[in-house]
Amino acid sequence: MTTTRRRVVGIALITAVAVMGDAMLFIVLPLYWQDFGMTALWQVGILLSINRFIRLPITPLVGLFYKRYQMRTGVFIAVVLAVITTASYGIVNQFWLLLVMRALWGVAWSFLRLGGFLTVIDVTSDSNRGQFVGVYNGLWGLGGLAGMLAGGILVDQTSVTFVTMLFAIIALITIPFVWYLVPASKNEEQEEKINQTVTKPWLTPYIQMVLATGIALGFIVSGLFASTLSPLIERSHVTEWSFSHITIGAATLAGFVQAIRWGWDPFLAPLLGKMLDSLQSLHRVILIPLIGGGVLFLLLGSVQSIIWLLITLLLFQLISTMFTTTTDTLATSAASRSDHVKVMTAHTLAVDVGAALGPLASFVLLEFYSLSAVYYVAGSLMLLLGVGWIFFKRVES
Repeated sequence: MTTTRRRVVGIALITAVAVMGDAMLFIVLPLYWQDFGMTALWQVGILLSINRFIRLPITPLVGLFYKRYQMRTGVFIAVVLAVITTASYGIVNQFWLLLVMRALWGVAWSFLRLGGFLTVIDVTSDSNRGQFVGVYNGLWGLGGLAGMLAGGILVDQTSVTFVTMLFAIIALITIPFVWYLVPASKNEEQEEKINQTVTKPWLTPYIQMVLATGIALGFIVSGLFASTLSPLIERSHVTEWSFSHITIGAATLAGFVQAIRWGWDPFLAPLLGKMLDSLQSLHRVILIPLIGGGVLFLLLGSVQSIIWLLITLLLFQLISTMFTTTTDTLATSAASRSDHVKVMTAHTLAVDVGAALGPLASFVLLEFYSLSAVYYVAGSLMLLLGVGWIFFKRVES
């Protein structure tokens, strides 16, 4: 295995292991909330969302940290925090203490996500960056899949404490690998390049368009789509299916639709990234997920048949993989020609802002309009951003 692949795979797997406890909580906490010491369901909602909101003020500070200290140090801090927070989920039985732990996990994720992107930038070049962005995104997503599936199954068979301690121990084992797989610092050639670009304005009109696309990615994929998928399926899934005496409801179908993307991402995302590496105009490729996703969202708002709905949802999941890979490749490519830390901090923050606003905007709209209207608005936003990229490139050229 080449040094580049080893380091990208390494940081991705470290991230995957660290994220298992968080992913498990999204499945287990809504079902076993009383076992965690909760007294009301609103506490569950706060615990599952506080880590996203804490990242908004924390991410710029993490960016400043990476400007001064080694990436290896930041990833080490993240894994240690992941071990502590994951273990605490099975030990702490008070809402306010769990709230602090969830906030600490938000800090850990900021260190992991930004450290992962910076590692990819440091060990790749223009000829392979897209491929390894796909490798990184695809592999760390397996941690979410494993956390949800294994966590849910194991909790049913054992206990919350057993599962959280198991995941914490697995994360603890990865700590020594941080020293071997995460770069300590940038090489001299990269340092010289940064010194040449640091005096130039980094927030160019092009990077502003990339950041706007990052906000849309978080808002649509991680925010709006993830939070409204279950009610969207429930609207059309009026008659529950059964298989071998197992009832397949809207929640099961929603889990399947989400899990299937995590299953194919480790294989599909690197292939898409490799295709991006062979192209010179990435801005043209971003039009495919923006326009294609916009059209599919308009269809999702109007389709009534559950079969056609599932087919359309799977098509959108394909678009989501392409959207994520292309957007992150745009961001890392732009960062490689500018101030790495500032650009990737801004990109990470943009995606987090979108992910935090997505569920909020969705349910505010649902107070006054139908679910179809939410998807029509989201589809229109994607189409408008696609048109914005077309006009931007025409003006720029």
